[in-house]
Amino acid sequence: MKLSRNSICILLIVIFHVVGLTGFMVPAFNGLFKQLVPFHLLLMLFLMIFSQPEKNSPFYIFLVVTYLAGYTIELVGVHTGMIFGEYSYGSTLGLKLMQIPLMIGVNWILVIYSAGMLVHSIGIKNTVLAAAVGSTFVTLLDFVIEPVAIRFDYWAWKTNDIPPQNYVAWYLFSFVLLYLFMRLPFKKHNPAAPVLFITQFLFFLILLTMDS
Repeated sequence: MKLSRNSICILLIVIFHVVGLTGFMVPAFNGLFKQLVPFHLLLMLFLMIFSQPEKNSPFYIFLVVTYLAGYTIELVGVHTGMIFGEYSYGSTLGLKLMQIPLMIGVNWILVIYSAGMLVHSIGIKNTVLAAAVGSTFVTLLDFVIEPVAIRFDYWAWKTNDIPPQNYVAWYLFSFVLLYLFMRLPFKKHNPAAPVLFITQFLFFLILLTMDS
């Protein structure tokens, strides 16, 4: 049986998240799997690009703009505390430039792209409504990510409490990027992308549940 490109990508997404989940659930493996997080993000980015049909200039514009916007808002956020709240990055996301992990832009691409494809697969045609629904999904994802990210040294808040402005900022910023995603004329059909979003959500939800 010959697997399609999308089937291969979906299979790899599920396998790597299951393996990663196992590594994070077993304390003896935590150190190793934390070091693998940047490579995991790069692999997921490769799978999204590989599975994207008809790659054109607007698609690559989306990737570059989202990466730069994601990195820039984190740079401003960390150094001012005025966007998400007062926080700093740990070592799990890897190499940093000006205290910001270079992988954070990749993470924003993955979140926005997968959420955008998920919303498109639902069939919402209105651009503003699609961006609003998508940013709701993204904010819900952040809600389950935050406690897990703190536990595994992705980032840390100045106080132990996650400020409400963090979720407001995630919603507004993701709305802007999702609006861009919807408006740019590239093909919005990639079955692997919604799987990535749902798999990421379940990955962090399971880890969150185990900590509670």
